[in-house]
Amino acid sequence: MAEAHQAVAFQFTITPEGIDLQLSYQALNQIYLSGVRSWKKRVSRIRNRVIKGVYPASPSSWLFVVIAILATMYMRSDPSMGLIAKIQQHLPLSLHVSLSAQGQTMLSALVFSTLLWFSLILALRFCLKLLLSYHQWIFEQHGRISNTTKVWVTLLRLLSSRKPLLYSYQTSLPHLPVPAIKDTLSRYLESVRPLLTDPKFKRMTELANQFESNLGNRLQRYLKLKALWATNYVSDWWEEYIYLRSRSPIMVNSNYYGMDFLYVTPTPVQAARAGNTITALLLYRRKVNREELKPSRVPGTVIPLCAAQCERMFNTTRTPGTETDVLQHWQDSEFVAVYHKGRYFRLWVYRAGRLLSPREIEYQVQRILDDPSPPQPGEEKLGALTAGDRIPWSQMRKQYFSSGVNKRSLDAIERAAFFVTLDNEEQGMRGEDPAGNLDRYAKSLLHGKCYDRWFDKSFSIVIYKNGKSGLNAEHSWADAPTVAHLWEYTLATDAFQLGYTEDGHCKGEVDRSLPHPQRLLWDIPSEVQAQVHSSLAVAQALADDVDCHVFPFSEFGKGRIKKLRISPDAFIQIGLQLAYYRDRGGFCLTYEASMTRLFREGRTETVRSCSNESCAFVKALEGGEAEEQCRCLFKLASERHQNLYRMAMTGAGIDRHLFCLYVVSKYLGVESPFLKEVLSEPWRLSTSQTPVQQIELFDLKNHPDYISLGGGFGPVSNMYFPLAVIANIDGKNKLGSGFSTD
Repeated sequence: MAEAHQAVAFQFTITPEGIDLQLSYQALNQIYLSGVRSWKKRVSRIRNRVIKGVYPASPSSWLFVVIAILATMYMRSDPSMGLIAKIQQHLPLSLHVSLSAQGQTMLSALVFSTLLWFSLILALRFCLKLLLSYHQWIFEQHGRISNTTKVWVTLLRLLSSRKPLLYSYQTSLPHLPVPAIKDTLSRYLESVRPLLTDPKFKRMTELANQFESNLGNRLQRYLKLKALWATNYVSDWWEEYIYLRSRSPIMVNSNYYGMDFLYVTPTPVQAARAGNTITALLLYRRKVNREELKPSRVPGTVIPLCAAQCERMFNTTRTPGTETDVLQHWQDSEFVAVYHKGRYFRLWVYRAGRLLSPREIEYQVQRILDDPSPPQPGEEKLGALTAGDRIPWSQMRKQYFSSGVNKRSLDAIERAAFFVTLDNEEQGMRGEDPAGNLDRYAKSLLHGKCYDRWFDKSFSIVIYKNGKSGLNAEHSWADAPTVAHLWEYTLATDAFQLGYTEDGHCKGEVDRSLPHPQRLLWDIPSEVQAQVHSSLAVAQALADDVDCHVFPFSEFGKGRIKKLRISPDAFIQIGLQLAYYRDRGGFCLTYEASMTRLFREGRTETVRSCSNESCAFVKALEGGEAEEQCRCLFKLASERHQNLYRMAMTGAGIDRHLFCLYVVSKYLGVESPFLKEVLSEPWRLSTSQTPVQQIELFDLKNHPDYISLGGGFGPVSNMYFPLAVIANIDGKNKLGSGFSTD
């Protein structure tokens, strides 16, 4: 009841003399300060809308245009070629009466200047969009840049000279183009050639030709119509049908994880690590809200990437539905949800509009750790509902969590900035079996105990008993690079900016009058408890079926690979093809994710890494061909892979186009034997690489051990999932790699 009393700003009693009103000035002051913070945010958002709305120009450029027009008029010249006089003629009659002739001329000049300014902004934005639509630069060899690309880079630098906000480039990014049917089918047949026998390839070619000449063009017309109307012809369908409409568990099948520093733990104090981590995440949220983050760019260039995925990073949850889930996003949240030993808490991280210091958050987290109260009936494993099948969770949520105390507590979790688990285990590379401990660490982040994470939240932070940390992210709202960007900032800010005292505690002072974290209350009936056990059984079976291995590789890394004039990505992908061939005696359909964030609201595209060239190299190497011949074939395979990756990045991929054609066919109620067979082909090998994106955040020269293994994801079928993270550390080439298989 303490929280309820503290929340009351005034009390009144009715007496024979009248109403006795008792105001709590402290509470009213808190309300006032919170309101001030809210209005500051609104003003900041309006200001940012104006700044990014006129980018690449600036709001102050309006004044320059006005002064230039007025100065020209003062010199007895008419820069408008008669338009100012026409504007003056069409002014309202009331202005003709109230203003002098000179005043009317000045007002007309201001109107003309404003219209001219808007026209110039539209022209600049159109030019910027044209420049960002040029992608030939990506296909040029390093050191052999064409004159066209040199001129393009110069113009792009000129138009991007002003410091942009996070979303400044959004409206200037080009739309994802719809590839020609003929080109997509040709590339598809080329990708499956090494996987099919001659009779099967002939049959698939006939199916493709039939599709192109009959149904394909009809579906393509609908897709082009959508591309004209929608911001991105792929992303909304991809989010809905690949992620939100899936009725199977999102734990393992969809969610992925991120790992802490490999060799070091900044502090062994669990509450302190939580304090700094939560603070760093909230500082990042502040930068996102204020749009102070620099827009992500293609490494080593000035070319911006779409930032749309940042919009739903915080205060977001995935709510279950019978047929499809829904992503819900709230504008802001001043608390986080915390789980510890089967209890759920609401932890307020702001007070009177002020973000609590890391030391104060540590103090509050320690209160949760010291809380001896047991879980309420049915509370401990309630999170298993988010780990099991979606339909039962949807039914339970609708029937038992739509009103009363359960709704209030569920709202506290779903509206929280993010979710925090204070894990009672110790994890990391430690003890006599570091490799085995890394395996357990990765599996813990991937699924935990199947009930001690809230898998529906946009991301959940896990803080272990020994101070190790990690992250589990829901996949539908964003892809791994966006979360990796957040996690790199969090790790760097935690270790190098916020820091710890000598005894491992957070820095700063503590206001010990802070109210206790609020324990969330539940009323869990037996029907819900039965479903919790059922969902937990499904999730546990899924978790037990995953065999996960993570290991650091320090013999060499991307630095040494680049010295050989080989793409590190191509090197890894060809190596994986060789490994799979040696293990299985053949080749398979291979999935590698590429980004399409050169386009507005772009997400990913598939790079079909198993190519004719990579297969030729593997066969030559295994067949004992001469070393020089193998080198030549390896170079061809590497160049082919780089070209496939570039084509995927620039909208000339295969799989997203075929996927959208298939969706259109379903809407039209027509069947395509070709599309049905293509989309049912099994992916036996799935690969991913996540290089460190923000090297400048880490002092790798003085602290080379402060590097993360990256993260990983689980298999959705009987597949191999090699994972790799490449980093060049202080001249020491290191490769961190993981391997996950079902």
